[in-house]
Amino acid sequence: MKERAWSVRDMAYGGLFTALIAAGAFIKITIPVQPVPMHFTLQFFFVLLSALLLGARRSLICVAAYLAIGLCGIPVFATGGGLSYLLKPTFGFLIGFAAPGFLTGWVYERRRKNSFSWLFFSALWGLLADYACGMSYFYVCSNYVLHVTVGWKLVFVNCFLLTVGEDFILCVLAALLARRLIPVISGMEAGSR
Repeated sequence: MKERAWSVRDMAYGGLFTALIAAGAFIKITIPVQPVPMHFTLQFFFVLLSALLLGARRSLICVAAYLAIGLCGIPVFATGGGLSYLLKPTFGFLIGFAAPGFLTGWVYERRRKNSFSWLFFSALWGLLADYACGMSYFYVCSNYVLHVTVGWKLVFVNCFLLTVGEDFILCVLAALLARRLIPVISGMEAGSR
C-alpha cells in the first residue's frame, strides 16, 4: 500500500512533537548514581504521545529529527548536545526513543482502539523497547568503549530499577491523555475535509 505524503498539518504535528521531546529533556530529575548519573525526564512521555497520536512512522521521524538536532550540537539533550554524546552510556536511552516511537505506534495501529487498556498496552511495548536499547547500550559503552567495568547487576539497578517506576507512570499518563486527544484530533481532521 502506498503511503500518502505529509500534509502541512502532519509537518506541524511533527515539528510540535519534536519540540516537545526536546523540551521534555529540561524537565528532569537527576539521580546521582555511579558510574554515570541517571536522568528521569519527560521526553519518554512525549515520545509515547507522538506514537499514539501520529502513528509509528511519523513518530519515528520526530525522534530521528530530535536526535539529529542534538547530535549536531544544539543542546537539546538532558546535559547538552553534540557528537560526544555518543560516548555517554546513557545515550542508549535516547537512541532507544526511536524504538518506542515506532513500536508503540505500530502496536496501537494494529487495532486503533481508543480504550485506555489498548493505549496503555501499546505504551508498555514502548517502555520495554526503550529499556532494552538503553540498558544494552549502557553495558556495551561502559565496558567496551569507556573501559569502565560494569556488570549487569549494576546496569539493572541503575538503568532499570531506579527509573522504571516513573516511566511506568508516564505510560499511564500518555494513555490517559491520548484517549482524550485522539477524538479531538480525528474531529479536527474530519472537519477540514
